[in-house]
Amino acid sequence: MNTEPKFKIAMLGHKRLPSREGGVEIVVKELSTRMVASGHSVTCYNRRGHHVSGKEYDEKGLREYHGVKLKYVPTINGKGLAAMTSSFFASLACAFGKYDVVHFHSEGSCVMLWVPKLFGKRCIVTIHGIDHMRAKWGRFARWYIMIGEKCAVKFADEIIVLSKGVQKYFLDKYNRTTIYIPNGTIKPDKKIVPYIHAKVDIKRENYILYIGRIVPEKGLTYLISAFKKVKTDKQLIIAGGASDTDEFVAELKKLAKEDERIIFTGFIQGTMLEELYSNAYLYTLPSDLEGMPLSLLEAMSYGNCCLVSDIPECADVVEDYGMTFKAGDVEDLTRKLQELCDNQELVKRYKNNVSDYVCSKYSWDDVVKQTISLYRAK
Repeated sequence: MNTEPKFKIAMLGHKRLPSREGGVEIVVKELSTRMVASGHSVTCYNRRGHHVSGKEYDEKGLREYHGVKLKYVPTINGKGLAAMTSSFFASLACAFGKYDVVHFHSEGSCVMLWVPKLFGKRCIVTIHGIDHMRAKWGRFARWYIMIGEKCAVKFADEIIVLSKGVQKYFLDKYNRTTIYIPNGTIKPDKKIVPYIHAKVDIKRENYILYIGRIVPEKGLTYLISAFKKVKTDKQLIIAGGASDTDEFVAELKKLAKEDERIIFTGFIQGTMLEELYSNAYLYTLPSDLEGMPLSLLEAMSYGNCCLVSDIPECADVVEDYGMTFKAGDVEDLTRKLQELCDNQELVKRYKNNVSDYVCSKYSWDDVVKQTISLYRAK
């Protein structure tokens, strides 16, 4: 008989549930739905009137998602303001709500962490990356995120980090011990199709794929510059939406406009996302900065050959099951892209065992068990 206590949990810091707009949203979905399935009560605080790629999502009718309760907090939509205002009101709501645990996601959301802590809540933080290092933020936003980071260090009962590099950062900078719990993945059903027609007309095994937010730290400037030098008839598919970075997206499209092989799909999800993962020749993630790249885990779970930058957050995930290039080095990226485009047998070798490896090593069920154990006061 299972006599373990069941918790009333609140989560905040994401944009909205359900959503695939970023890694935070995917993590919140996977944790919250699995926690509910195991008998816990979870409430997620969504941004009200949230915009995605120019479209406003009005979710007033959606109050529950797979058993997870959804509540909406006032949000001022603007660069940096949406995260700030929504986490402010969500923190207040959590302080007065009947919760055992309040789980904050990302550094910026932690500025008001002390309020639910003052009301006796156990407060857990997941650091998805060192957010103040992200290039898209201005001086005020970086200052605000740093305040959140320091509040997490000072007031959180436990801090979860997704990589060993971030764990070292908190130990070196603050002498704060954190708990390393990487993200998870699941073995998907591949959608093998000869052509993908939804937004682009591309042929199976004839494209290099990037999936993720279109932000400067993802290294897309390097990728486009390198790909333009590669001699191949394969296409480069850049799938993802802006994240307060419309000007940067325009710059990328200007850089790519002379090469008809480069295609921007915008934000994608659902069937098209599954088809793109399932039918790629090669997946690439040329990032300068990551927390724990969920898109890389997903790409590997679909059995893709992966070419990633050699930052620890990427290289530690692929190990010997993918190829790395020197981060920020366009020439090295060009050489590796050309090598993989010219050598189908090498690509097949990387594809053979990668799915079994990544799905056995990174399990969402394990992530949930470890997270629940931190909810218990010691």
